[in-house]
Amino acid sequence: GLSVTDVDAVEAHGTGTRLGDPIEAQALLATYGQGRAPGRPLWLGSVKSNIGHTQAAAGVAGVIKSVLAMQHGVLPATLHVDEPTSEVDWSAGEVSLLTDAVVWPEVDRPRRVGVSSFGISGTNAHVIVEQAPQLEPMAVDGSTDKPAPVVWLVSGAGERAMRAQAGRLAAWVAERPHAEPAAIGAALVRERAELSHRAAIVGADHETLLTGLKGLAEQASGHPGVVTGRATDGRLGIVFAGQGAQRLGMGRGLYGRWRTFAEAFDAVCAELDPLLGGSLRDVVWGEDPDLLTTTGWAQPALFALETALYRLVTSLGVRPDVLLGHSVGEIAAAHVAGVLDLADACALVAARSRLMQQLPAGGAMVAVEGTAEQIAPLLVPGRVELAAVNGPTSLVLSGDEEAVLAAVDGWPGRTRRLRVSHAFHSHRMEPMLTEFAETLDGLRFHPATLPVLSNLTGAPAVMDAGYWLAQVRRPVRFADGVAGLRDHAVATVLEVGPDPVLTAAVTDCDPTIVAVPLLRRDRDEAQTLLTGLAAAWTRGAAVNWPATHPPGSRVDLPTYAFQHERYWLIRTPGHGDVTAAGVGATGHPLLGAAVGLADGNGSVLAGRISLASQPWLADHVVGGAVLVPGTALVDLALRAGDEVSCDRLVELTVHTPLVLSERGAVRLQVIVGGEDGTGRRSLEVYSRPDNADDRAREHGDQAGWVRHADGVLAPGATAGPDRIEIEAGEWPPAGAERVPLDGFYQRLAGVGYRYGPAFQGLRAAWRRGEEVYAEVELPAAVRGATAGFGVHPALLDAALHSVLLDAKPDEVRLPFVWKDVELHATGATDLRVRVVPDGQDAVSVAVTDVSGAPVVSVRSLLLRAVSPEQLAVGGDPALDSLFRV
Repeated sequence: GLSVTDVDAVEAHGTGTRLGDPIEAQALLATYGQGRAPGRPLWLGSVKSNIGHTQAAAGVAGVIKSVLAMQHGVLPATLHVDEPTSEVDWSAGEVSLLTDAVVWPEVDRPRRVGVSSFGISGTNAHVIVEQAPQLEPMAVDGSTDKPAPVVWLVSGAGERAMRAQAGRLAAWVAERPHAEPAAIGAALVRERAELSHRAAIVGADHETLLTGLKGLAEQASGHPGVVTGRATDGRLGIVFAGQGAQRLGMGRGLYGRWRTFAEAFDAVCAELDPLLGGSLRDVVWGEDPDLLTTTGWAQPALFALETALYRLVTSLGVRPDVLLGHSVGEIAAAHVAGVLDLADACALVAARSRLMQQLPAGGAMVAVEGTAEQIAPLLVPGRVELAAVNGPTSLVLSGDEEAVLAAVDGWPGRTRRLRVSHAFHSHRMEPMLTEFAETLDGLRFHPATLPVLSNLTGAPAVMDAGYWLAQVRRPVRFADGVAGLRDHAVATVLEVGPDPVLTAAVTDCDPTIVAVPLLRRDRDEAQTLLTGLAAAWTRGAAVNWPATHPPGSRVDLPTYAFQHERYWLIRTPGHGDVTAAGVGATGHPLLGAAVGLADGNGSVLAGRISLASQPWLADHVVGGAVLVPGTALVDLALRAGDEVSCDRLVELTVHTPLVLSERGAVRLQVIVGGEDGTGRRSLEVYSRPDNADDRAREHGDQAGWVRHADGVLAPGATAGPDRIEIEAGEWPPAGAERVPLDGFYQRLAGVGYRYGPAFQGLRAAWRRGEEVYAEVELPAAVRGATAGFGVHPALLDAALHSVLLDAKPDEVRLPFVWKDVELHATGATDLRVRVVPDGQDAVSVAVTDVSGAPVVSVRSLLLRAVSPEQLAVGGDPALDSLFRV
């Protein structure tokens, strides 16, 4: 019934040749250009004039242009048209070239455009694209009066980039308090790539979304509606909950928000109501919780909710690879997989629930903590039977009430009686099987379009009448189904049901699978659903996010927060052959060369560092300045001691912090003096800007050098009683109380320690009296860069963060004096730490690996408060040129 005059425009192939153009134009004039209303010509254009010939993509490029033109209500101009080709009689029909952009007005029908794409043979693939209808949200119970939740998506090529992207977006949003959250969300899902490291913030108002965005940028935890993850190659599974998950009002929040859910729910109710003899909707959304818990209503209610929820989820672009249902949930899985059409699925669930409800009372079901082998002695055929295996140690017994309760009486593990009306999946189901078989014989079963893992075996099921008869009687082997998910390479599972009753069971069976519920009791259903979809998306699942956001006004988002990497190779200290210069290589990342003095009275180690060669140092920001941590100075001193066989740092005093600028580099020198007769040697650490050679020639060799630290090296170990240790045995020690670390690094940032990812290694802390115990690990950003260090400075610095648990605002303290520091082992990436007070403002530190073997010991570390003025030295060496002749 579509007339050619109902097509407003044609996106032509536009050959641009004397042969092709007349053929195409004459065909359009004859087809579309006849019988058109005055002033309503067929508008003709070609995307080739805008972007050139796109070869095999020419047709789809025209489709893309046409859809965008519909959305914006404008037909774009065709460029580079001086005059229409004279090879065509343009008076033969109402066809006009789009030499200028033309407003595409709204009329009493959808906009339509034809798109042509000619092949080499001259065959034309012509498609007519029609404007999609604008669906209005269905307000059924007034729930749409609430602000609709929206999703803000953020992604980056790495975690650091993702969080930087969140920070950039947060700053942009904070400057626009009146911007529509939906418009921002729509722009984010339509105009940003989906990179590997992902996060989503779900909320209904500007403040909630902005708070979540800031928390993401600052690595804060505990923000509701914020989910993060990394896209994987794993497949997606969906599990359908069984009886017991039902609750009053389930689905009401979705029904009033999404037409797809409402139509699917209505369709199921229309089939079930005559079979149930009442209104399923009135029971589900009524006020009688006891009625909904009866088997005759509970099973149909779950089927209706889960079917509609699945239809909604798939309409939003989610495509599962495999399905799994728990007991009655398996009927919903079978239906959506095409095994049963809606009428037969409703007949099955209605008969199943009715016949179970009619069975005599007197049964019981009890959840038992234990393995199948452990509970085997409790089983009594015909009295107490195994009804479900939900996990390695999560079982359900079913049977005669007296016998089941007697069997679990005195059981050493946890037990819990289930609130069910009958003893399902036991011998007490047998009286219903004959009549149930008659119903099954009248149903039609089809091959599944998606794998449905069997409750009986865990393998893909062949669901005929005999299968459903056995499914009522035999135990539910959900744990085998989860094993089947793993066999299908499933990495993420969505639970379709009114409450998360299977999520924990999936993870308990296989911790490698991430399970995500789509609805929760006492939570806003629309927001919970979007949060669940967002969690799946962060794991790599496809979601059609534009379908969740209404089209809004255009928003110009901030650009991507690139994490810049230098293209050209950088020659870093410790690499390359330095022997040609008459010095030896150190193998240390910060010290490239070492030379012993000719008189044998000392040695000099030299290096060059910058944020380009050692980018992890940029994460150590204190008081607004990038500092080389004191732990790095300690590592330099210990490496210098190796050159002269001094394995103990008797003392190191830090006089001036070593500040790095964003640009430029600094040269290091570690000078070890001669032996003083007792085996001890002096030590000094210097630096100067890399561009200071000119000044050195003008003002003398010492121009620009700054002494940062000096100290004493010595051979031998510290006396035993002076060195604290971590006692062997229980970890953490008995009596130690855990210190919560939620928001710890955010609190430190408020004090003045703005540590980036490379320095956020504190993972757990405990207190016992005045002592602090901690666990630290080398963050992923630097985990592969331990070679050459005694202990990586970022790791040892994280060990000292336990001293900052009670850091006071505006009181920045830095290591000042180190005494008796010894390195016992190298290469550690995970540490245990013990910190003991050693007088005012000082501590003793013992560090071991996770096995308890010593790594580092510090007899005393004195901390000193520093002011912003003390950290303002260094700066950018390039700026020094402003004050020179």
